[in-house]
Amino acid sequence: MIGIESVEAAAYTLPTEIPEADGTAAWQETTIVVVHARAGGKVGVGWTYGAAACAAIVRDLLAGVVVGRDALAVPRCWSAMVAAVRNATRAGAIGYVISAVDVALWDLKAKLLDLPLASLFGIVHDAVPVYGSGGFTTYDANQFTKQLADGHTTSASPG
Repeated sequence: MIGIESVEAAAYTLPTEIPEADGTAAWQETTIVVVHARAGGKVGVGWTYGAAACAAIVRDLLAGVVVGRDALAVPRCWSAMVAAVRNATRAGAIGYVISAVDVALWDLKAKLLDLPLASLFGIVHDAVPVYGSGGFTTYDANQFTKQLADGHTTSASPG
């Protein structure tokens, strides 16, 4: 067994270049929560969008549930996290952070086994179509054209 040594989270709020909107809401910044899970000299990374308070949920409700568990038994860790938040509910922010920790643990497992994550999950297709979401209603025609031509967003992004 390779025990999980630590699970840590931090929140980062990134301003957008211009106000953004998608037809349902408008915003001028985006907050992401980044989770790091450590074991066996490796670090797995997961992240989610959510309020900065999501980092505290990782620290206060989830980290202690998975630290010490087998880093290769990710589904068991997920089940333990779900059980641990029963009285706090799994919907909303707690669901977001369970997902971020879960992704960090799968990334950690792949690194511990020295495998690409796709190989760990099992490759089904040789290629997959990729698309860029967006559709921000505050972008004018020039911004949309630049975004499509450049192949990336014109606003701050986590990656």
